Amino acid sequence: MAVTPLNKLGLDAIASKGWFMAHRFLIARRIVQLSILALFITGPIGGFYILKGNLSSSLFLEYVPMTDPLLFLQILAAGFFGVASSAIIGAALVFVFYLLVGGRVFCSWVCPVNIVTDTAQWLRRKLGIKGNSKISPNTKYWMLALVLIVAFVTGTVAYELVNPVSMLHRGLIFGFGFGWAVVLGVFLFDVFVAQHGWCGHLCPMGAFYGLIGNAALVRMRTPLRAACDDCMECYEVCPEKHVLPAALKGAKHGNPPVILSADCTNCGRCADICSKDVFEFGLRFNHAEGTARNSDPKAPAGNRDLGVNGSI
Repeated sequence: MAVTPLNKLGLDAIASKGWFMAHRFLIARRIVQLSILALFITGPIGGFYILKGNLSSSLFLEYVPMTDPLLFLQILAAGFFGVASSAIIGAALVFVFYLLVGGRVFCSWVCPVNIVTDTAQWLRRKLGIKGNSKISPNTKYWMLALVLIVAFVTGTVAYELVNPVSMLHRGLIFGFGFGWAVVLGVFLFDVFVAQHGWCGHLCPMGAFYGLIGNAALVRMRTPLRAACDDCMECYEVCPEKHVLPAALKGAKHGNPPVILSADCTNCGRCADICSKDVFEFGLRFNHAEGTARNSDPKAPAGNRDLGVNGSI
């Protein structure tokens, strides 16, 4: 096993694929995140509303409702059963979308807090911070239950008052108040207390969207897992690294070359940073594996010519 030092993280991918291909999904996520924010801002600034409202509740082109399903559940838990039909339709549309593409796609491709937490992880690596508080990943599910219990007990959607996702998104559009302190707290927590602490261990929205996307069609696949040279770079950049072993190293246990865990955010960083192109997006039902053609049987993994058979 030749583990890549942190100061050389990503250099092999850049050398073999070029800088853009080694960052393509990261760039795509930032474009999507900033574009969604821009669509919300066009209304208050230019008077033309493409997306009106915020991530909790909005209208697309003034007609199509979109409602955060977790907010909808909080409303029901709080006892407000006379919900407008538009809110029901909006929650159903969002629910079905993430049911198909993967619930935690919201976390890596839509949520603005992702930019904050990704920056925190980048800073951790730059500062060489190794300390990491042991927080059970199941804590986020307890947080989710607590959110709904609080809504039931108080008769309000109380969590939305301190929800970092809602506060950051509203703040970027309408201006910040106390929201800065909450977002800064999340950033500092991820830098100094726990790696991927908020999104991976505490965020109730992450827990909820993970449950939604448990049977999603779109998955990260590992059709060339036999070419893996154990550099461990994908483990370093993955926000939910526990999802990798089964798909990457589970062939001898009969595990398919597909990341099936609901915790996977489909961020694509593993595909970006892998110089062997082990990873690719595909469908959960395609279990075909590629074949590695080696012109020199004695050549190390890094010198192989790889061909893919049957991959998407």
